[in-house]
Amino acid sequence: MKTDSQQNTMSTQLAEKIRSRIVQEQLPAGHVFMTEGQLAEEYQVSRTIVREAVSRLRALGILDGKQRKGLVVRRPDLVQLLSESLPLLTVSQNDRDELKLLRYVLEIGAIELAVRNATSAQLNQLDSLVEEMQCCAERQEWERSVELDLAFHTLVLEMTNSRYVAGMQQILAEYFHSLPEVDTLDSAQTARIVWEHAELASAIRRQDLEHARVLIRQQFQDLI
Repeated sequence: MKTDSQQNTMSTQLAEKIRSRIVQEQLPAGHVFMTEGQLAEEYQVSRTIVREAVSRLRALGILDGKQRKGLVVRRPDLVQLLSESLPLLTVSQNDRDELKLLRYVLEIGAIELAVRNATSAQLNQLDSLVEEMQCCAERQEWERSVELDLAFHTLVLEMTNSRYVAGMQQILAEYFHSLPEVDTLDSAQTARIVWEHAELASAIRRQDLEHARVLIRQQFQDLI
């Protein structure tokens, strides 16, 4: 009788064999793969091992079950995987520091694409967000100001035209915005933040990449 450790190792190995086979054979999304019974027979393992291996691949979005047909190949959504896994990645301060670094790298790296690809409609949206940020700062509507900051940076990342970049950054930004605030900003700090956003919107509009880089670093330097 196999121990739990042996069973876990075998299911891990089988999951990797199945994943490698899907990649090597370039099986498209929607392809009907095999039934669990066929997998057990082909790889000479128990149904329990197969179920555990398949369960892992289903959790990653690589396989899915289809009634009366068997297992179907899927293409995993990286953004969704990050969204679902994020709570498990933040159990320690070191984990949070790693996520801060990831967010910083995404923001800094994306600004070049944002400057290059921004549309007139997106630029006008940035200007509108800055105007509303100014009004909220004057009325001291801090909660709405946080929402506008998130919307501003989400829009900047959308300008990259990359679904992965924009999606991953939005998930990270929403996570950090959800954390309890530890510092209360005074009026001078708030005015500075609004000014930085206005300057960044202007730099993107002018396609002034160097100035945009300086500004985005200023806004996210606390992350590192």
